[in-house]
Amino acid sequence: MSTFGGLNTSHTALNAARTAVDVAGQNIANVKTPGYTRQRAELASSPVAGPIGVLALSRPGPGQGVMVTGIARLANEMLNEGVREASASSGYHATRAAALETLETGLREPGKDGLSARMQEFWASWQDLGNAAGDGAAAAVVLQQAATLAARIADGSRAVSSQWTALRKDASTMVDQVNHAAARVAELNDTIRRSTLAGGQVNELLDERDRVAADLASIAGGQVYDRGDGTVDVLVAGNPIVTGTTANRLVLAGPTTPGGTGAVSVQWERRPGTAIDLDGGELAGALSMLAPASGGTGGPLNEALASYDAVATALAEQVNAVHRTGATPNGTTGLDFFAFDPGVPAALGLRVIPTDVSGIAAALPGAGAKDGTIADRIAGIGRAAGSPDEVWGSFVGKVGIASGAESSRAQVAALGLVDAVGRQQSESAVDLDEENLALVTAQTAYQGAARVFTAIDEMLEVLITRTGVVGR
Repeated sequence: MSTFGGLNTSHTALNAARTAVDVAGQNIANVKTPGYTRQRAELASSPVAGPIGVLALSRPGPGQGVMVTGIARLANEMLNEGVREASASSGYHATRAAALETLETGLREPGKDGLSARMQEFWASWQDLGNAAGDGAAAAVVLQQAATLAARIADGSRAVSSQWTALRKDASTMVDQVNHAAARVAELNDTIRRSTLAGGQVNELLDERDRVAADLASIAGGQVYDRGDGTVDVLVAGNPIVTGTTANRLVLAGPTTPGGTGAVSVQWERRPGTAIDLDGGELAGALSMLAPASGGTGGPLNEALASYDAVATALAEQVNAVHRTGATPNGTTGLDFFAFDPGVPAALGLRVIPTDVSGIAAALPGAGAKDGTIADRIAGIGRAAGSPDEVWGSFVGKVGIASGAESSRAQVAALGLVDAVGRQQSESAVDLDEENLALVTAQTAYQGAARVFTAIDEMLEVLITRTGVVGR
């Protein structure tokens, strides 16, 4: 290598050190940027040029300096996939836990505003009427407690219906978010592939694509597969929602009101009628809560509505069955106490028939207006097997158990996500101490290269300006 060639070696060293400084500065600047993956300048020595021609002599010499072969993005795809899987699990259980907690809170059990307390007050009013048969005041209390109980059942059912409707709207929003994320991944795939082919820098684009893919996984449990050409495929429930630069849209189908026919489901827009069996994510959690009732094992919200209907039905049937055997003060028999408005669920249509003491059959037929036998029997319904109280208590217990279990699962899943993110960040997050060390190292290398440059410059000056001067 000639003396002048040493200048090129020093120049490459200066460029490499400056690039390392720039990369360290980029890392430090993005230390708080969400989803940013730290980078490193990749360096390689430039080999010495070999002799040319058959008569050329091979002489030992240093290489041609250093070259920057690329800016490495220090990401670990296995750890990234672990974060996506943990996000899907955490999103699923967190959505279910939040919905079940809201449902459990709305039951107001145990408490003075709960349905259990209202039923106890209703039975107690019948007991008081039995002790004071024919008393208008006692009869008025029975009617008031009956109306309050019916209203409480209806209010509880409406609250669950409102929660179901709100959660379905959330599910629709989630589907829109998934479609937007899928379209963005496809767009980034195209940009990254073209930039890579053109020799451009795509690290920041890869960071953004990873962030979007993680969001998609949290909502719908998407899995990412590298195609090897700069693009990735994203699969949802085993089917591609992103293939290269193409995104496939999802739609939300099914009933828009609780208790409707069929189930709320996610389907492919290009293939309607076939539900997608999501295996994780917030959307899957929402769909599981919106599922139809199935004898106690279906969607918790529709099961709650069915339980309110069951309580209303059991209350009306059991009270009416005893009430029909009694007689009103004027001797009328065979009367019902409760009725249902047609065309609406039982919980919403339950109403009280009598308007005053004349419509209440509290006595045995022929026993007289002061007899309270039937009232006593109605008061005892709440303590019998299969009573409305028992139906309600069984449902409340199931909700409490389900809510507690789901809350525990959500906590475990959240801890798993924290652990997965921690392992990912230990690999790819910016560490200021490490970056400061890299910055000092690059700075020192730059100073050394500059010193070599100066030394060669001084040598050339001596060679050029002093050659042939000796002896003059």
